[in-house]
Amino acid sequence: MTDITAIGEILIDLTQTGINDVGVPLFAANPGGAPANVAVAASRLGAKTAFIGKVGNDGFGAYLRSVLEKDGVSCAGLRRDCRPTTMAIVSVDPTGERSFRFVRGADCELTPEEVNELAVHQSRILHFGSVSLTPGLSRSATIFAARSAHRAGVLVSYDPNYRPALWASEADAVEWMRLPLPLVDVIKLAEEEVPLVTGAPDLEEGSRRLEEEHGVKLVLVTLGGDGVFCRWQGKTWHQPGIPVKVADTNGAGDTFFGAVLSRLSRRPGKPLENLDSAEMKDILAFANRAAAFTCSRSGAIPAMPTLSELEGGKLP
Repeated sequence: MTDITAIGEILIDLTQTGINDVGVPLFAANPGGAPANVAVAASRLGAKTAFIGKVGNDGFGAYLRSVLEKDGVSCAGLRRDCRPTTMAIVSVDPTGERSFRFVRGADCELTPEEVNELAVHQSRILHFGSVSLTPGLSRSATIFAARSAHRAGVLVSYDPNYRPALWASEADAVEWMRLPLPLVDVIKLAEEEVPLVTGAPDLEEGSRRLEEEHGVKLVLVTLGGDGVFCRWQGKTWHQPGIPVKVADTNGAGDTFFGAVLSRLSRRPGKPLENLDSAEMKDILAFANRAAAFTCSRSGAIPAMPTLSELEGGKLP
């Protein structure tokens, strides 16, 4: 039995790191993709994880597989495609302003037939995000996996991470980001995504709609350094963040969610069964601490903490 199976995009974050002596921009090829990040974060924190997705039959694809395998993430569901590995290119202008451009490739090509339904059913949690709901074959594969998991009683986890550059319009994004909500048990949003996904202007009303209108059991809204807003069993509260000297916030949200899912997946019985507010607050404190560790170091996956780091030491 796998604790957490993540499905979706895994890609190269090609991030500008500087300019050489003759004015040529320099880039670092970092592993990325939110579902893959969540799988790695949860694995480092003690969960047994797996990843379903697609990379190119190229050097970047081989590198991404090695990153997952190094952190104990099963790659039995990671397919290869004739299209190149997807890249997110992050450029920096002379004023320091960053710009993003996605060069989509293999991650869009995952088909429903390539999803091992038995592996989904043998997981305690299925996790996905909205990037794989953008146009492409992977949209059908992701919805197929979520529906299959829901029917089988597998807890379904969703991160509707909005990336405007990947959608034809905001209206198109909203339509598809809302479509899976009836299948979802646990959702994590950034504060600015709440109005998009729920149509509500504030966290209280937005989270109420998710719970009462769509049946989402646990609603989490990350607030950056301020921590997280939580709705569980009709109650809401704010869980404060952990103060830390920030080196890089990249990957903090994925670390937070991976930490929450790792703790839920290790509970006896079903992940949300007999979970009271006191235990939920303890889980969120653990996840906030994991996210703070990631923020205190550079990089996304390289900065993610291990369980021994969280249990045995102060923040760096």
